[in-house]
Amino acid sequence: MLKETKEDEIQRNPWVTAIPLMLAMFIYVLDGTIANVALPHMAGTFSATRDESLWILTSYMIAGGIVIPTVGWFSKLMGRKNFFMFSLFLFSFASMLCGMARNIEFMIFARILQGFGGGGILPLGQAILLEGFPKEKRGLAMSVFGLGVIVAPIIGPVLGGWITDNWSWPWIFYINIPFGCLAVLLSKKLLYDPPYARRQKGVKIDTVGFITLSLWLITLQVVLDKGNNADWFNATWICWTFGFSVVFCIAFFISQLLNKDSLVDLAVFKDKNYSAGTIIQIVMQGVLYASLAILPQFLQNMLGYTAFLSGATMMPRGFGALAAIGLCSFLADRINKRILVAVGLTLLGTSTFIFGSLNLQIASINIVIPNFIMGLGMGLAMIPIIAISVETLTNEQMTNATGLQNLLKNIGSAIGTSVVGTMLTRFAQVHQYMLVGNLSPLNENFIIRLKSMGGALMQYTAPDMANHMAQYQMYRQLIQQSTLMAFMDAFRIFGALCFAVIPLLLFCKTTSHKIRRQKT
Repeated sequence: MLKETKEDEIQRNPWVTAIPLMLAMFIYVLDGTIANVALPHMAGTFSATRDESLWILTSYMIAGGIVIPTVGWFSKLMGRKNFFMFSLFLFSFASMLCGMARNIEFMIFARILQGFGGGGILPLGQAILLEGFPKEKRGLAMSVFGLGVIVAPIIGPVLGGWITDNWSWPWIFYINIPFGCLAVLLSKKLLYDPPYARRQKGVKIDTVGFITLSLWLITLQVVLDKGNNADWFNATWICWTFGFSVVFCIAFFISQLLNKDSLVDLAVFKDKNYSAGTIIQIVMQGVLYASLAILPQFLQNMLGYTAFLSGATMMPRGFGALAAIGLCSFLADRINKRILVAVGLTLLGTSTFIFGSLNLQIASINIVIPNFIMGLGMGLAMIPIIAISVETLTNEQMTNATGLQNLLKNIGSAIGTSVVGTMLTRFAQVHQYMLVGNLSPLNENFIIRLKSMGGALMQYTAPDMANHMAQYQMYRQLIQQSTLMAFMDAFRIFGALCFAVIPLLLFCKTTSHKIRRQKT
């Protein structure tokens, strides 16, 4: 009996259980961005267009988003530990299929399977990690959690670029297999199911909720992926698809309110901490993934960086996130966590405003410094806000709450990634329209510059051709400047969003470690 008690103590040690959880969450989150830089290589292998290759990314997000709200139901049906292990196994098996894919159809199928497997990893890992630590130590637990969810998507493009250039793109999926298998074995040995998380009898599935959720996310993702190319709501089919998405969304939430055996329990939104914290996290998630999409494009298209070099410039953001994790682990349970979140959001907004003031004559240090500040701000804000959002919830509510929260964050990531592409296109058109008036015979500066450039080109070609080439070169510079201004506008909007959500912290209640100790 004494031996069993000691084993239980080992299994319930939060630092021991964190090992398989962090390994699993790290490889899952990493896969969300590691394939981005390899997308052109995969498209070439499959003879697919750029639009077709985007489904390699979006199919993964759709499948994961569908599974996330069902983690509570699957945990009751199989037991939380068993479902976590099954998710890991399916994710690893699907990773092998992704590496073996030889056509776009099979790759999309494998990515959907991978998304189904990985969708439950993050909310389950977050719930188990939070439950393992006492409430006064949850800030420390979220510092550990942040190591995976913040650092992994940042180093993903760097690692993916290096593997693709030095090996081949299938290896960005093959590397998941040994780590996934190791995480399954460690989970079997080290994880523990409390009574409320064990397998239950007579569990019913919310069929209506599952169908409406699936249709809502699928139609929403189609609109987000294809909207910009189809000119958004000027296309009839986009209007219809978006209309169906809205209907399915409303039907899903109504079914969750009326159905006794619903997929998710919306009652958690009555908690002010949870509601305000979730909104802040959605905005931050959208800013994170949108910036991960926009910054490499800026560096490659505007400054001429290579794919690997543009990915490598994200590394200072990772160092900033690591510094934030260290600070949070030390400060989170000693001071009011709302202060850390406010400081983090301020740093995050400031860094995006710095990006919004760049030009085409910058040095590398001008990219490194705001990237580090962004990583520091993201870590300081994200880690404590997760703890704040669930601070007033019970352990029994944790699995449902983290699942619903991660679903909404997943949607925020998709919207951010999609909207930023539209912002670049629209803003570039607006600035081009505003600047083109300067290319006029009435503009003395334009005429002087045109004659100077034409004169320099006359030594290589005929005068008429030199004049046409000079005009073309001036127009190219106008396009370049309008595109640059579009990038800057997008970064400034991200900064404004970060500052706009800071007042929501006033709705959150939290206590410092010092206050808890006095009560004890």
